[in-house]
Amino acid sequence: MMSGTAPLTPTKALHTGSGDPLLLLHGFMLSPHCWESVAQRLSNTCEVYAPALCGHWGGPEFEGWYMDVATLADQVENQLDELGWRTCHIAGNSLGAWVGFELARRGRARTLTAIAPAGGWASPSLMQIRVGLKFLSLVPMVRVGRRVGNTVGLSAPARQFAAMILSRNTSAVPRRLVEAALISAMNCSAMLPLLAGGLRMPALGDLSTLRTPVRLLMCENDRVIPNQPYAQRFLQELPESADRILVHGVGHVPMLEAPDRIATLIAEHVFASRSHMRAV
Repeated sequence: MMSGTAPLTPTKALHTGSGDPLLLLHGFMLSPHCWESVAQRLSNTCEVYAPALCGHWGGPEFEGWYMDVATLADQVENQLDELGWRTCHIAGNSLGAWVGFELARRGRARTLTAIAPAGGWASPSLMQIRVGLKFLSLVPMVRVGRRVGNTVGLSAPARQFAAMILSRNTSAVPRRLVEAALISAMNCSAMLPLLAGGLRMPALGDLSTLRTPVRLLMCENDRVIPNQPYAQRFLQELPESADRILVHGVGHVPMLEAPDRIATLIAEHVFASRSHMRAV
């Protein structure tokens, strides 16, 4: 369901459209709702599947102290198997892009569009710790939001704060999607396990050996993991054939404020790869 007037409820997955199989992976503490506008635009040419990650709102429950990217990738692989998708095109944002790289290493990706990808740091490293501390600082606010409920948790100040973190042009983000982001954060049981697991999580492997066609989308006004320094490893290590694109005027989750541009950039990568396969 992707109606802008439908009530916000936990969504196991968005599944819509027909055509090339396309997997959309959301970021840390978010949910499939952040893909609603993009999925709707891509559904005319792709069969779109956007699942809720393990421990996130709508996703499989998680019990434990630590979680890592491999665990998230295992869950998504099981879902791909259920769909009968041996391979598919993948687009992921932030943590979702990190999971996308892991799935590409496992041979599940026909193409990968990595939007403001996380994981471009050594482990352990100061960069990794800085990102962890950013999210750790949100824990008190998330807990307060859970206690006060939607009346205060989804108030105008809360919505403005969330929109400022996730986007550049806050007025371009539909209220529904800001509220979905807030509710997703308040219902993310994987928050602390992923932050704890991040300290033990191995860094991304050698990106230069990746055979999957990659399109890297860097967000100009990313306040969560700014391009300097967090995109540098991707810029330096990805194969020369990988696209490197700076998306102007958008924040960390550009699907919220610029769905037309993001849908177009994903579709271009999907269909360029398909045309190349035909030519070969």
